[in-house]
Amino acid sequence: MPNTQNLTVEIGPGLGDLTEKLLEKRRVTAIEIDKDLCEVLKQKFPDLNLLCGDVLEFWKKGSLAEENYDLIANLPYYIATNIILKALKDKNAKNILVLIQKEVADKFSAKVGERNYSALAILAQSVAEVKKLFDIPPGAFVPAPKVTSSVILFEKFNETYDEEFAKFLKIAFANPRKTLNKNLSATGLKLQDFGLDPKLRPHQVDGSTFFQLFSALKERSKNGNNKK
Repeated sequence: MPNTQNLTVEIGPGLGDLTEKLLEKRRVTAIEIDKDLCEVLKQKFPDLNLLCGDVLEFWKKGSLAEENYDLIANLPYYIATNIILKALKDKNAKNILVLIQKEVADKFSAKVGERNYSALAILAQSVAEVKKLFDIPPGAFVPAPKVTSSVILFEKFNETYDEEFAKFLKIAFANPRKTLNKNLSATGLKLQDFGLDPKLRPHQVDGSTFFQLFSALKERSKNGNNKK
């Protein structure tokens, strides 16, 4: 985790092994969904700011903190992508350090032209510098999971991402095997109008070009509405 003065928000502290280390150096808010573990944590760390409940429910009320914070978590694989996207959207979240399934980490950190490059990578990298730090083999855990894990860091340079841009990317990657022109046909955009090869597939186009296409679509839509 970057050395900042930000509050640290830990999701899923469990028995508090990492929490104990964090409290030695940082201010910590911990969020735990398991009621029994909450009781253990209250006894173990009486001064810890502990929130008991589902982190997704807390996010429905707004940010996880009323100040800038850094997020740290060992995320369950089935919910990892959703939580990372929530944190990238949260204006108060500044850095995100998480342990997730390697396959998901590869999708977030993929570069243009790579097999895993997708809307997820473009969206994340429009908000943060994404660094996959290292992989962890299944044998490092007890019990051992069936997959390799990765530690990945998101250092945000923008407060949040544009929901409309996210929707545009979803359309652009609706069928990755088809050309981008085909996927965007319903929007009226054509790559050749922007000096791009009409045979390009979505994974061959970088994030800045996608944003250029999105901006052109927004401008076209605005001008169309102004004519009515």
